[in-house]
Amino acid sequence: MEYLNKNITDSFGREHDYLRISLTERCNLRCFYCMPAEGIPLRPRSEFMKKNEVVDIAKTFVDLGVKKIRLTGGEPLVRNDAKEIIEALSLLPVELAITTNGILVDKFINTFTSVGLKSVNVSLDSLQREKLNTITRRNYFDSIMSNIQLLIKQNFHVKLNAVIMRGVNDDEVIDFIEFTKENNVHFRFIEFMPFDGNKWNWKKGVSYKEMMTVINSSYFDKVQRIEDGKNDTSKNYKIEGYNGTFAVISSVTNPFCDSCNRLRLTADGKLKNCLFSNSETDLLSSLRHGENIRPLILESVWNKKARRGGMDTLAQFSNPTEHSKNRSMLAIGG
Repeated sequence: MEYLNKNITDSFGREHDYLRISLTERCNLRCFYCMPAEGIPLRPRSEFMKKNEVVDIAKTFVDLGVKKIRLTGGEPLVRNDAKEIIEALSLLPVELAITTNGILVDKFINTFTSVGLKSVNVSLDSLQREKLNTITRRNYFDSIMSNIQLLIKQNFHVKLNAVIMRGVNDDEVIDFIEFTKENNVHFRFIEFMPFDGNKWNWKKGVSYKEMMTVINSSYFDKVQRIEDGKNDTSKNYKIEGYNGTFAVISSVTNPFCDSCNRLRLTADGKLKNCLFSNSETDLLSSLRHGENIRPLILESVWNKKARRGGMDTLAQFSNPTEHSKNRSMLAIGG
């Protein structure tokens, strides 16, 4: 097959210049929407990318036009050589960012600063201690909140991600927005998405429309729409006079597939051309055999489906036999 150019383009003309790299499937939290209650099987380290393999694969993507790399997990900072990987990737001509649960941020903040990493996403599904501990099945509330404040004080671009779940934390949406009054953060509310093992049911979900109805009824004409960035996954807002902003990521009810520019590399070196796709391309094995992985990348992306891995309707998306073919969110990388 002949591809349009050296850039990573699919058959719908979408150019992909944003790569999310999962460094590990391990995590020091056990969030129930991300990880099955029984956990996931631990595999030998040999099945996962080594530091030099992460960098080599990343270089190939950069040569193909990737301009932004975000490190994810599991929890990326639990990896023993996370510091060395961050430093090595910072030498590439890309914007480097990270998504973390926040627990270890204070141990790495000097590294972030020294390499120029300024964008940090932190998962924060509740502002209430006991509720957060229940969601994460761990007790790290104080560490997480302290490290969020540390990032804010050191002028990082901080995004806080909350998966909004009915009967769990949907009563905190206004509290989350109030957090932006004094804190210069971007709080993002994510519709509950289906992955293997998270017992997804849309009855547990809260739609973009429902969230905005609650928000508009609380703030009225103080809700201001902000222009979305190119390829933005979120619909962005702020409250008049507040320091921070907020947004809704409506992957379920109003997907943003038409402008998707994202690719995911799992910790075991598989390329996923869509978060919801159950197909993967094994780059790591080919790399280890000395093969050129560039054609594999181009072919995988060229064959990307128009929407949500081929699940065009909400009925398809809600079918458990469809999303159970995919990995858990932990094993994909956030």
